[in-house]
Amino acid sequence: MSGFIETEMTTNRREPERGRGRAFRRIRPFTLWVALIGATCAAPGLESAGQAASRIVPVVSDGGMVVSVSPHATKVGVEVLRHGGNAVDAAIAVEFALAVVWPEAGNIGGGGFMMVHPVDGRRPVCIDYRETAPAAASETMFMREDGRHTHKIVGVPGTVRGMELGHRRYGKLPWKRLVEPAVKLAVGGFEMDRHLTGSINRVLAHEAVREGVRHRELLRVYGKPGGGEWKAGDRIVLNDLAATLQTIADQGAEGFYTGDVAEALVAEMKRGDGIITLEDLAGYRAKAREPIRSEFRGCEVYGAPPPSSGGVCLAQMLNVFEEVDLRSRERWSVATLHLMAETMKRAFCDRALYLGDQDFVDVPKTLTMQSYAAWLARGMDPVRATPSEALASEIKLAPESPETTHFSVVDSTGMAVANTTTLEASWGARIVVEGAGFVLNNEMGDFNWFPDHTDRLGKIGTEPNRIRPGKRMLSSQSPTIVAKAGRPVLVTGSPGGRTIINTTLQVILNTLEFGMPIAEAVEVERIHHQWFPDKLMVSTFDRRIARETIETLRRMGHTVVERSAATRQGDAHSIWIDPKTKRRTGAADWRRGGSALGE
Repeated sequence: MSGFIETEMTTNRREPERGRGRAFRRIRPFTLWVALIGATCAAPGLESAGQAASRIVPVVSDGGMVVSVSPHATKVGVEVLRHGGNAVDAAIAVEFALAVVWPEAGNIGGGGFMMVHPVDGRRPVCIDYRETAPAAASETMFMREDGRHTHKIVGVPGTVRGMELGHRRYGKLPWKRLVEPAVKLAVGGFEMDRHLTGSINRVLAHEAVREGVRHRELLRVYGKPGGGEWKAGDRIVLNDLAATLQTIADQGAEGFYTGDVAEALVAEMKRGDGIITLEDLAGYRAKAREPIRSEFRGCEVYGAPPPSSGGVCLAQMLNVFEEVDLRSRERWSVATLHLMAETMKRAFCDRALYLGDQDFVDVPKTLTMQSYAAWLARGMDPVRATPSEALASEIKLAPESPETTHFSVVDSTGMAVANTTTLEASWGARIVVEGAGFVLNNEMGDFNWFPDHTDRLGKIGTEPNRIRPGKRMLSSQSPTIVAKAGRPVLVTGSPGGRTIINTTLQVILNTLEFGMPIAEAVEVERIHHQWFPDKLMVSTFDRRIARETIETLRRMGHTVVERSAATRQGDAHSIWIDPKTKRRTGAADWRRGGSALGE
């Protein structure tokens, strides 16, 4: 039986008297964290999160709110709300619009997760529309020389089925009404901003794209007529994509998974080394799953379940932070950053050990138990970093030798949707289906390609995420909804590969623990540790993290890598709903453009 299992973990790593626990018996009690640094920052209460920050102009509304990476897609979502649609209707419309106006990650050729929090008494649900491995896939299908932009690396797309499932369960407006705005954007053309033109120009400038046979359709569809680079203010028309979207509008999901569009996708596979068949497409199903629920500071936190690792890792880390009063110390202090880094690396080690598609893998419920978090916390030295290698007693280490988008929606009733969608890398496989106009994912790269090869550079070869036919690859996507007394108060998530989980974590901590206004919570610097490579990535663009703090962290054993504003971590388009006034505040992350708009 697969899925979440009730039993306690029995590997030596889980028993404190053996394995990892033995290595840390001498460490001081975790309660000494409190004594390290006095209370230097009294955080405001939960009700205060909703004011301005320097790089972000928050948008306030008493009605619905949409925040996404594209002004065009945001406007589409708000128009759906204004015409009687609910949050899921708006999310579906935004998803299809992003396939047109943000092609590096918005997609119908990829997949993702939609977290839905109704307000009519129904329980929150996560709609899993993650891609699957084709039936011909095998554990040893990839060689070390295989690239990340091939036909073989494409997983069976899930987006259209996912939107169909969301509409069937929650939709109010007709399906066609939700897809047609995307059709109009594609066939009529739209004005591009500098973020989109930069994205297109960068992918087309790659030598492999310019010279590779498999990328010719990408060049034809997205190349500027007459040559040269696209500039902000230019208009782009996508007629082939418009025709595909019109088919989906008229025929529903069947118009994508069967018929002419499906045949075009399979023909594209045959032109390269792809293995997706008509049977793979016809057999794909999205799934409604129970979210990972945890509690933090009196709120319920709903995260995406496996095959996403986001919900489990977030619950595990928040449970650790329940063990210590972070609010009593300064947000950017040595003690706070050290604790966050130590917690992150342990969560990511467990991610490698245990997480995969729950339809194929037993995921221990112990991971999200408060008792397990307390045990993890007791194994952390308050003045010294734990080497990542010391956490890997069950994983044989080999010898030495991200592109997604998130959007948030809340309607006038308070129903909330957090949706993260991806093609995997920026522009996925960089392959456009000939005649159909949409970009294909390269999600098969998210499986563990080489069994038992886990190295210090971050490659993972553990069993739970190895390739199997029909299996969903492990994801870091973390669409998250935080509720208080059964009503959503925070809708958030982010792109960014493995950094997604830690970006989402910090938005939650910034609001719930440190009382930051939502715009500031999204705007400020972020840190990231993913176990291997054993490096603590630190954003330093505003110097909230002082140089003295960084030097202290290094003396404690952290390998700190400083990153400027030019090196983005995430794109956390978020919404805060004041639990008293019910007023919505949207914050579009400045790192990649973005747009917030109220109903």
